[in-house]
Amino acid sequence: MTDSTAVLEKLKTVQDPELHQDIVSLNMVRDLKIHNGELSFSLILTTPACPLRETIEKDINEALAELKDIEKIDIDWGAEVRTTQRGDGPEAIKGVKNVIAVASNKGGVGKSTVSVNLALALAKAGARTGILDADITGPNLPTMLGIEGGLQATGESGLRPVEAHGVKVASLGFVLPPGTPVVWRGPMIGSGVKQLMHDVDWGELDYLIVDLPPGTSDASMSMAQDALIAGAVIVSTPAKVAIEDAQKAVGMFDRLGVPIFGVIENMRGEIFGSGGAEDAADDLGLEFLGAIPLDAEIRKSGDSGQPILRENQSEIEQVFTSVAEQVAARCSVLQFAGEGTSI
Repeated sequence: MTDSTAVLEKLKTVQDPELHQDIVSLNMVRDLKIHNGELSFSLILTTPACPLRETIEKDINEALAELKDIEKIDIDWGAEVRTTQRGDGPEAIKGVKNVIAVASNKGGVGKSTVSVNLALALAKAGARTGILDADITGPNLPTMLGIEGGLQATGESGLRPVEAHGVKVASLGFVLPPGTPVVWRGPMIGSGVKQLMHDVDWGELDYLIVDLPPGTSDASMSMAQDALIAGAVIVSTPAKVAIEDAQKAVGMFDRLGVPIFGVIENMRGEIFGSGGAEDAADDLGLEFLGAIPLDAEIRKSGDSGQPILRENQSEIEQVFTSVAEQVAARCSVLQFAGEGTSI
């Protein structure tokens, strides 16, 4: 009769395709039970946005098929997201496991649109997600997310973010009257970003997406120096001028010691062309995370405060979902590379 030891030996032949270690050694298999030919156990992934769950499930079923007296297999899927750690780095944001910067050196490439829909895709997968509007002088997230309320004081615990579409949001735009310019010098901008990161009571988050302003500015440098960043996503259109500026953003993060998860090509189509950002990613030795088409519905969704991912537009949703899965996977890989072998 098959016992738990025999089951675990079979499961040791199943590897996590991203981490290249078996799921038993990684402590992913929990609460294993066998009763009257029925096998049950929990399988704890490193992220709810795991892109390879189906592959892992297929490999598990194939490995256990050799155990003839097991008639039924019941897997309870779960996830435990690990926290970014990088030696003597900047201060972590309280309660936030992973900070992901979305950047481009050029304005108008759709960086905020990518930030919003990346956050929603992670939340839709089951991750506890927040988004921070670090574009102090041009905050657009309140409009794009349809939020009219603002940050609310909570006493000693700091400011409480607003929640929209299942995502926690913080933006200076919440406390400014419409049309009010923010005329701040560099040090004030850096201080504002730091306050939004550390004075907001985020609660417990798996991922905090930071929508950075264009350029290699005080906001970007302050974020990298004042918070531990898991990695950055670079956004560019296929146009040559946008690609040139995106390469500068890559250079900035390299100097700041922030890993780059990859490049997204936004607004692919007849007007801006296609393939430019993908080729640039290849030239720079970076992962190409996906291409988002130039689509009027994306613009309309941002104007209406109803993000495109919420509207279940199939092709576009699939792209953002794929990007979110790849970003989450890269977080996990970097964490395991730096910390050890078990979750």
